[in-house]
Amino acid sequence: MGILYSEPICQAAYQNDLGQVWQWVKTDNNYINIQDGFNGDTPLICACRRGHVRIVSFLLKRNANVNLKNQKERTCLHYAVKKRFTFFDYLLIVLLMPVLLIGYFLMVSKTKQNEYLVRMLLDAGVEVNATDCYGCTALHYACKMKNQALIPLLLQAHADPMIKNKEGESSLDIVKKLKFSQIELMLRKAS
Repeated sequence: MGILYSEPICQAAYQNDLGQVWQWVKTDNNYINIQDGFNGDTPLICACRRGHVRIVSFLLKRNANVNLKNQKERTCLHYAVKKRFTFFDYLLIVLLMPVLLIGYFLMVSKTKQNEYLVRMLLDAGVEVNATDCYGCTALHYACKMKNQALIPLLLQAHADPMIKNKEGESSLDIVKKLKFSQIELMLRKAS
């Protein structure tokens, strides 16, 4: 299940196979920014889709371009922010919740991992206000998902809450519509 890629390094990054990713990069460093034939994903975007922190870290250390966009005009940051728990994560969390709060700690750890991923991309110089084919920035998606952990990180990196998407909606409009008052205050201060 998931996505199939025409580029083996992209498939390896998506499947969290660091050994394979390393082999491809060792063979030819140009593979680091190769774009897949199907959807234009780079190995970095593939790793961000699944939240594979070790692979992202490896690619960034080898100067992967954080601002390359795929066919939907999304950067790796869009995917890192859009990353949700998988069905398997939810299943584990629900099954383990009664057992000494293991499920809760698993959920917290997954959330922290996502924050770390976004912070790594921001530190690497990803364009925080890059828009995708819908005119949405990473902040638009963080607001739609009510992600209280990521919104402050994006704002610290100078995400602009006033950028409007193709439907004419800014991130501020989204949080107003969702009646998300704490975040609305944060966005108002930043704008």
